[in-house]
Amino acid sequence: MAGSSSKLVVYGAIGANVAIAISKFVAAFFTGSSAMLSEGIHSLVDSGNGLLILWGLHRSERPADAQHPFGHSKELYFWTVIVAVLVFSVGGGLSLYKGWEHIKEPAPLTDPTWNYWVLGLAMVFEGTACFLAFREFQKTRGNVGFWQALRASKDPAVFAILLEDLAALVGLVIALAGVFFGHLLHNLYLDGVASMAIGLLLVFMAIFMLREAKGLLVGEGVDAPTLAGLSALAAADPAVAQVRNPLSMYLGPTDAFLALDVEFRRELSVAQVEQAVERLQNAVRAAHPEFRRIFIEAKTLAAHPAPTAPDRA
Repeated sequence: MAGSSSKLVVYGAIGANVAIAISKFVAAFFTGSSAMLSEGIHSLVDSGNGLLILWGLHRSERPADAQHPFGHSKELYFWTVIVAVLVFSVGGGLSLYKGWEHIKEPAPLTDPTWNYWVLGLAMVFEGTACFLAFREFQKTRGNVGFWQALRASKDPAVFAILLEDLAALVGLVIALAGVFFGHLLHNLYLDGVASMAIGLLLVFMAIFMLREAKGLLVGEGVDAPTLAGLSALAAADPAVAQVRNPLSMYLGPTDAFLALDVEFRRELSVAQVEQAVERLQNAVRAAHPEFRRIFIEAKTLAAHPAPTAPDRA
């Protein structure tokens, strides 16, 4: 269900961005607006990014095989890195370049009616896509702050799309301000300045995305409070004598593995230790269903032989 919800967010973003990109390019053609052209490039890049994330979702759902015993979930993180690079280079780089070109050789002011119509429609489409992404994001946000939850999110299909949609809305406001104040003040350079501001916005957004996706790709684990809770959960079991620091890693948005280094009480039999291991696994899965693979290393089994039952002579 979570996967289908993430795909719905991506489909909504792609549909909105394709429609917006076409309208922006038409407006840029008739008005010569550099900021509008930058916004068109931005929407086109966002459309392609949505397709790449969909491809990543599709690839990540492939089952495990002999060469990939943990499955292919991390492929989604790889394609998110590619998306961040494209936003940085194509979206941010081209917008900065076109804005600088417009500042050096400003185009004459024309009727801004096209721009206002397109920007208004774009805000409606982009706002709808942003609402869908934000609604999905809210399901996993909890009680933490927005930016903290965004950084803690492990689902690029949600946080990357939400971030792109937010950047798009801010970019639309910048483009609108550039067009409006350019005509109000009869300033030929404000349109190019707005284009460069949009480019900087995309660059910073790409850096944020790249940082988050890189951490997940190289093997990010669960946060410190969750690790502390796992240690406390294991230590609360009556069969456990000591728990060392748990090891974890996210393989996908809802797929993580956990390694628990547990020392059981010496007086337990092998059967009792096996029951304790199963009990711990069930308790962890009940509290944290994202842990699909739980490995428990029982130190006592190797270090101390299980006691034998007393003779009943």
